[in-house]
Amino acid sequence: MKYHVTVDDRNYEVEVTGTSVRVDGDTIEARLTAIPRTPMRRLVVGDVAHVLAILPDEAGWEIEHVGTRWMVSVVDERTRQLQELTGEGANRIGGVIKAPMPGLVLVIEVEEGQHVEEGQRVVVLEAMKMENEIKCKQSGVVASVHVAAGDSVDTGAKLLTIKPA
Repeated sequence: MKYHVTVDDRNYEVEVTGTSVRVDGDTIEARLTAIPRTPMRRLVVGDVAHVLAILPDEAGWEIEHVGTRWMVSVVDERTRQLQELTGEGANRIGGVIKAPMPGLVLVIEVEEGQHVEEGQRVVVLEAMKMENEIKCKQSGVVASVHVAAGDSVDTGAKLLTIKPA
């Protein structure tokens, strides 16, 4: 099955056949398995294993690995053709920043109406006795703040909504 995958602003053509995955023409051996009762997945590429947090988002998926997050949208070939015919874009990445894990909101660094830059720290979340910086994946303006310092949040809880400037 062929898919069109957008990771942040970069597009890839991905074809999946069994354990073989072809990305932009390059074949790799990969397996993705769920870790039960968590949003975590184990991705094995060749002989190297990675653990990813994968959260659904309005426009696709938010994927985190070792503190780095990507917004990902995936559409199959047929859906992409329909989107092109109807004028709907396949690359609409949402502006909602969500909690990548359950935790306690320690600090909200921004307020509604404030301009933010891509990569700017906007929230500090404590999880498993560690402070995790949550950063913007796009520049824009804070449309709404959905939590306050001291709030407990679950995985996938909305923290902030960012709209284009």
